[in-house]
Formats: sequence, C-alpha cells, structure tokens
Amino acid sequence: MNNNNIPDVNLNLNVRGLHQSATLYINEKSNELRKAGKQVYKLGLGQSPFPVPQPVVDELKVNAYQKDYLPVKGLPQLREAVADYYCKNQGICYSPEGVLIGPGSKELMFLLQYVYYGDLIIPTPSWVSYAPQAQIIGRHVHWLPTLRQNKWRLTAEELEAHCYDDPHRPRIVILNYPSNPVGVTYSVEELKSIASVARDHKIILLSDEIYGELNHKGKHVSIAKFYNEGTIISSGISKWCGAGGWRLGTFIFPDSLHWLLNSMAVMASETFTSTSAPIQYAAVRAFKRGEYIENYLWRSRWILSKLGNKIAKKLNENEIYCPSPDGAFYLFADFYKFKRKLNNKEIKNSVQLCDRLLQETGVAILPGKEFGMPSEELTVRIAYVDFDGVKALSAAELLNSKNQVNDEFLEYYCGNILKAIDLIIEWIDN
Repeated sequence: MNNNNIPDVNLNLNVRGLHQSATLYINEKSNELRKAGKQVYKLGLGQSPFPVPQPVVDELKVNAYQKDYLPVKGLPQLREAVADYYCKNQGICYSPEGVLIGPGSKELMFLLQYVYYGDLIIPTPSWVSYAPQAQIIGRHVHWLPTLRQNKWRLTAEELEAHCYDDPHRPRIVILNYPSNPVGVTYSVEELKSIASVARDHKIILLSDEIYGELNHKGKHVSIAKFYNEGTIISSGISKWCGAGGWRLGTFIFPDSLHWLLNSMAVMASETFTSTSAPIQYAAVRAFKRGEYIENYLWRSRWILSKLGNKIAKKLNENEIYCPSPDGAFYLFADFYKFKRKLNNKEIKNSVQLCDRLLQETGVAILPGKEFGMPSEELTVRIAYVDFDGVKALSAAELLNSKNQVNDEFLEYYCGNILKAIDLIIEWIDN
C-alpha cells in the first residue's frame, strides 16, 4: 500500500518490478556514504569530470533571458548547427529538417521506442536504461549475448543469426560505441558488415554515438556512412561537452525516416513541449566548435586515454580481465579467474561482488547484471571519472602532446582513481 491507502496493484504492470536507474542509485548511495563520513571512491556514475567549455558557458549566460517556448523539433539555428557538424566531421550530410532536439538523448530514445512498433535488440553488455525503457512501453526485448574474447562487441554474424528465423520482423537494434560499459569501438570493416546485415533485414539502427567525440584518437566513424537510409544517430552534449545536467540530446534522421521524426515530434508536443530555450541557444555554440573546443577535446582525450589504459593494464597484470579502452571513460572487468576464491567467500554473483567491495574498500562500481549480463558472471563496470577534471584539464592545457600526460601527471591529478584500483587489487589478493 502507498501513503494514500490506494492499492499498489493499480501500478502499471510494465513498471512494477523496476527500480531506479543503477547509475543514478549508485551515485546517490555514494553521496550518502560520504556525508556519513566514509571514504568512498565514486566509480559508479558515468559523468564527465571535465567542465563545460567556457565559450559554451558564456553563451548560456548571454541567453539566460530567453524565455519563449521554442519549436517542438528544436531551435532552427541549433538544428542547422547539428546538421552542419555531421556534414563537416563525418561526411554525413543530412538536412536540418532531419534533426530533432530533446531534453537528453534518453528521452528521445524513449519516444522512438514508443512510436515504432518493433522489437528492441540490445547487445550485451549495454547501457542500463535501454531495456527498462522498452519494458515500460511494453516492447519485446531481445538480448544478443556477445563474447569476452571479442571484447563484448556485437558481430555481424551474431546479428544475422538472430534475424535468420524471422527475417522481416520489425526491429530496432541499438549500437553504442565507444561503448558504455566496455569503452571499446568498432573498426570500419566491422561497421560495414553490421550495416550490411541491417540493410538486408530492413532494421532500424539506432546508433548511440554520445561518446563519439571521446574516441581517444579522435577518429570516430558513424555507421550511418554505410547504412544511411536506416540509421538514426543519437548524441548530445552530456559527455563530450561535460554538460550532463543541462539535458540536451540530439537525434538526426535520413530523409527516408522523417516519418519517424514527425511521429516523435507529435509525442514530444504532448509531453516535454520543447527543450529549455537558454540551453538550446548555448548548444549552438557547442556544435559550431572552433579552436577552443577542439583543444578542450584533445586534452580531454589525452587524459582519458592515458588513465583508462593505465588502469586496464594494471587490472590485466593482476589477472582481472579488462579490454583496453578505445574511447569514453569506462572499463568492463571480469573476475572469472577468481570465481572459486570468491565463491568460498559467499560471493557468487556480480551484485554480491560490488556490494562487498563497497562495504570493505569504499570503492563503488556497478555489477555486470545491470548491463544485461548473467548475474553469476563476475563482471563489473568501472567509470574512471572520480577526479578533479577542472584541475586536470587546466594542467593539460600547458602540455603539447599526449605523451606528456605521464604517470606523474596521473598520480597527481587522478590519484584518487588509481588508489581505488589498488584497493580492488589488494582486496581480491586477500
């Protein structure tokens, strides 16, 4: 029963059994423990550690007075800036009319699943909110297991095998890269192969490229180049621009899918109406880029690349399997070599593993179960963002190359994270 004595059975069946997003929960739990005076290493929530670039902040200040409702599909200047950005940076020249702006890409993903009647296909492991959104709407969710030896990336063969028995069934496939939770990306040849299967089966491909600009080499390639007519590109300013709390996401559609965009806009008009006006005006500056933002991005990539690879190397040297990252700020580790040892300590699944780690070391990470992995597999996601991004980025601005982000730099500016990794290794050794 709830506080009003209304029976809980009236709760929508699609929502019953769901809990708060794991990434938000672990962040709030970590904050509570810190307020209680406990040492907590926050490697749970995937929030950019870096500040919003100053030119974008300045633009927000200038436009703070903007108070009018904007068009449902988004500020025309912003839609044009987004389309121009993809044309210049990816060679994918969609029209501004194919851009839809929303209060975060998460909201747009929800609307897409609502208006398109089709199954949702998600490679595992994957971001924590894809499947719950589909469950809320009442869609069928199909997990596509991936292999550890392939760094948990989807292959064209795995997608083809799934579609083989019912080749014409309506489907949305989500491809996220650089990926959350693994931090790996795809080669051009792998993207071409997946695109070919998607075309054969007329799949709607949602390419979640929110971390594209955080490809550590600055060489992100969109799969839309190889399957233009069926791909929707999802992005925003939360990760590469450090503006998660600003809540602005973008979808960009080819001409052949404008019918989907228009249907989503109808729903948007009856739900969120339009995205915050000052934020949209500021985002125009973000997508126009320029020298300041380019330098900001390169130095962010230097730090994330060096830190992520250092952590992955340390984990692998201690027999905790962890693919080296290609982008974003995540690592996905597997303690399978310690299964017997952990079982002897009554740790038999990934949830128990993370709970005990938090209790006994203060290190907060997320269990693989939250990302669609079998609970009994001892996998975890590590978000290596618990450091002062303002100080680290300011120091990196004085450097001329990635190689100058050395061990001394990482120990000084990112020591909190390195300490957390040492605690994990000491804990498993003991």
